[in-house]
Order: sequence, then C-alpha cells, then structure tokens
Amino acid sequence: MSEDAEVARERVIESLEQSAEVYGLSRSAGRIYGVLYFATDPLSIPELVERTGYAKSTVSNVTRTLTRVGLIRRRSSDGGGRRVRFTAEREVWFIVQDVFQQYVYRELQTTHREIRRAERGLGDAGGADDAGGVEAERIRELRETYADLREIVELVSDLSAAELRDALESYER
Repeated sequence: MSEDAEVARERVIESLEQSAEVYGLSRSAGRIYGVLYFATDPLSIPELVERTGYAKSTVSNVTRTLTRVGLIRRRSSDGGGRRVRFTAEREVWFIVQDVFQQYVYRELQTTHREIRRAERGLGDAGGADDAGGVEAERIRELRETYADLREIVELVSDLSAAELRDALESYER
C-alpha cells in the first residue's frame, strides 16, 4: 500500500473512531470497524489484536457489540475450523437504515405517543383559557412535527439511497 493510501486509510479510521463516540460506541469500536472495513479478507480476534494494538478482551467485547448492532458479521473459518473471523458491513446505507429502524423510529414512536397522551390530557381544558390554548397549540404543532419525522424515517428505512435521491429530486422540481 502506498504511503498516501495508508495516510488516507488512517484518516478515515480516525473519523470512524469519532463517529463511533457520537453514536454511543467506544473509539475502539470505530477503529475495529475501520480496520475490518479496509481488510481484504475476514479477520480473527488475534489478527485484530495485532492490527489495532488493543487487548484481546477489548477486541472480543467490541466485536460482540459491533456484531449485535449489525456493523460487522461473524464468519466461520474456511474448512470448518473453530476460529471465528469478522467482516465489516460495507453497505453503509444498510447500516443507516438499520439505525433508523432500531433506534430513531422507536424513539420517535415513544415521543409521539407521549405527546398524544399529553394532548388528550388537556382535553377540552386546552381552550379554556389563554395559557391552556397556547399549550394545546404547541403540543399539536409538536405532534404534527413528530408525525412528519416518523414518515421521513419510514421512507429512509424503506427506500434505497438511489430511490430516496430520486424522490427528493422529483420533489424539488
């Protein structure tokens, strides 16, 4: 690998470390995902230890977490050996869709449900005085916004990146 390619690869992996932290994972999760993303073949835990410099226990815990969230996949060794190897999910759009389905949509549903409960709790009292009317209006606006966000997340989750891009482009016209 050329020095320029290695520098570019390391820059991307460092960016993945930062992204992992933003999404509640460890920096080591970002690095391990990055190492697997650029690997030409599946890697075992000992190989990941060698390439990252992390302790075997760290690599083991992180690969378990990354497997659980769908960022990497476990594969049996060729020939039926006991050693497990890992590959990165390279289809980033699939990862984004999965995050939206598992986390974002669930949070939006929960918040939307609580907003509807608050709205029902106001009942007719929402319009009884000026302050209640303002509260009812703000809650209604928030409910509508969350309904729109749920619809957007459903679209993102159901469409390929190309289909979503086409839909957005046709909307812009």
